[in-house]
Amino acid sequence: MKKEDMPGKYYQTTAWCRRMMREHVQEGSFCIDATMGNGHDTLYLCELAGEQGHVLAFDIQEAAISQTRERLEKNLPYRNYELILDSHSHMEQYAAAGSADCIVFNLGYLPAGDHSIATKPETTIEALRQSLALLKPGGLISLCIYSGGDSGFEEKDAVLAYLRNLDSGDYLVLVTEYYNRPNNPPIPAAVVRIR
Repeated sequence: MKKEDMPGKYYQTTAWCRRMMREHVQEGSFCIDATMGNGHDTLYLCELAGEQGHVLAFDIQEAAISQTRERLEKNLPYRNYELILDSHSHMEQYAAAGSADCIVFNLGYLPAGDHSIATKPETTIEALRQSLALLKPGGLISLCIYSGGDSGFEEKDAVLAYLRNLDSGDYLVLVTEYYNRPNNPPIPAAVVRIR
């Protein structure tokens, strides 16, 4: 059996998050990729939203913009996206309140990039605050939270504390843990706006 065909792959953090995304994004949806990286989530959101949808994707690194643009141009027969060289902590300048069906965060650093350039607690918490206002009722915020090694634990602890204190009448927060995996595995989390 090839590694990519193994049953555990279905339960990897990104796969878990994508299952949630599929339930909230459909043809015509408006989505935000708050942490573009290499563009995998951006492409996935573009495919789910379809030609009638729209995706905004943010990153602070030119390399991320370049790699994502190449990935999208190679894989999409239409253009339903805007790649933005800016911090996710400024996303409210680009989208209207109550407009987003799905907002995705994949925290940490650009894979194969400079590990000293990574998401930070201050900007991520601000981006989450803005995301709550941008989200439609029934909309989803999907998070892959990485920690340990180069990333440390400060951002993970800050994000989880922030999520724990969200009003349970307004938001449903789900946090999953890979309980028997060593070396600080990533934590998938989801926030659904109830009203």
